Amino acid sequence: MKKLMTMTAALVLAGNMFAQSIQIDGSSTVYPITEAVAEEFGKINPKIKVLVGISGTGGGFKRFGNGETHISDASRPIKNSEKAACRKSGIDYIELPVAYDGLAVMVSKKNDFVKSLTVKELKKLWEPAAKGNVTKWNQVRESFPAEKIRLFGPGTDSGTFDYFTEAIMGKSGQSRSDYTASEDDNVLVEGIAGNKGGLGYFGLAYYEANKDKLSLVAIDGGKGAIEPTIETVKNGTYAPLSRPLFIYVSTAALGRPEVVQFVEFYIKNAAKLSKEVGYIPLPDDGYAAVMKRFQKRVTGSAFSDTAKTIGVTIADLLKME
Repeated sequence: MKKLMTMTAALVLAGNMFAQSIQIDGSSTVYPITEAVAEEFGKINPKIKVLVGISGTGGGFKRFGNGETHISDASRPIKNSEKAACRKSGIDYIELPVAYDGLAVMVSKKNDFVKSLTVKELKKLWEPAAKGNVTKWNQVRESFPAEKIRLFGPGTDSGTFDYFTEAIMGKSGQSRSDYTASEDDNVLVEGIAGNKGGLGYFGLAYYEANKDKLSLVAIDGGKGAIEPTIETVKNGTYAPLSRPLFIYVSTAALGRPEVVQFVEFYIKNAAKLSKEVGYIPLPDDGYAAVMKRFQKRVTGSAFSDTAKTIGVTIADLLKME
């Protein structure tokens, strides 16, 4: 009997521990912000465990739609198929923009010839028809050397992949497949850095953390070649690779006070912490609008698909409901 009581007590304790944990998964791009928020939150709430995973935006939404996580990090809006999965599972959610990002295109420090690329040249590099055909840099631009091209980028579960292909190819998911893909941006950093003919793309924060190994490529969206910076992303001149970043919160999880506490802490500290890890914060009135959206429990998404985020400025984003 005593042994049974001990086992029961252990199960109750384990249940209490689980109840004090917050499960988050999703975008590797949003991960640095969420991880920084979780770390600061943990300092003042040590009994609440915030577990942050990185399975890509698509992978995170799969878990979210299955009811496995409370919050999903996303570097693009939720897709219609993912909305349907949530409806099927009876999961409602609140979409909260938390920062802005410039999607950076990079080459190795060893590369001394690719300083800028046009959107048309990026498309020539990455479109499906380029597979096995566009293999040397002089095929992209005649003045480039006949250096072998090595491409690195996120996998197909990544919101960064969805956004890049939508912005450059005009259709989400359209990409050559003969490139080195990884959901771990650190793997991409090492791949690009180690190859003179290497080129890849991912969130600006990972460039900022590895600028000793990589060189930014300025992108010409039709108004001259521009590099992603806080200013060019804020004013919308870095186009078309500027994008909003989100967290999605399950409304069912809001029955737990610690989840509400964490989300409010996230919104209040996102400006400071997103800037610290290399992203572009929303303006103060922007976070006030996000907090209002959360406290009013405004559910659903303001976007019908990823294409609707292409060219969306911070000012435009804050007007959306």
